[in-house]
Amino acid sequence: MTNKTDYKPRLKKLYEENIVTSMIKDMGVKSKMAVPKLSKIVINMGVNEAKEDIKQLDTAKEDLSLITGQSPQIKRAKKSISNFKLRQGMPIALKVTLRNNKMYEFMDRFISLAAPKIRDFSGFDPDKFDGHGSYNIGLKDHFIFPEINTEKSLKSRGLSVTIVTTAKKDEVAKKLLDCFGFPFKESKK
Repeated sequence: MTNKTDYKPRLKKLYEENIVTSMIKDMGVKSKMAVPKLSKIVINMGVNEAKEDIKQLDTAKEDLSLITGQSPQIKRAKKSISNFKLRQGMPIALKVTLRNNKMYEFMDRFISLAAPKIRDFSGFDPDKFDGHGSYNIGLKDHFIFPEINTEKSLKSRGLSVTIVTTAKKDEVAKKLLDCFGFPFKESKK
């Protein structure tokens, strides 16, 4: 039986054994500590129907915990908005922040299993970096993840996935994600 401390996700091994050395050569840095790395992955899921039916929140929470392997945090409305029938303190969204091994496991499953199941998928837009080395993805359907049982979860929900890196520039962050095998669209230049 293997000890949990001995286990390393596939992408973490790839980063430590291959990506660090190749990025040191490409970037011209002297220390492996200067090489950018994944910092965290933040996943958000809006649950608008929770205003009328709180069971929808429970179903969405179960789905998100299956996708991420971690229990989501419930986000509540900060202020009341009468046009949206929203009261302060109502549960409206779920949030999960992944770090370390769970982050690498999610990234691996996202790249190899979930992204190819997106309808008419030709790659992610390389222009979705925020200027600080983080990449943002909006997904319309959470059914692309193989962990979701479509008979139990009847409503398709959207997800927002933010991949945060320690890179200061978007070009360096894109190069890092390319090394992980992240499926970007080909540039038309």
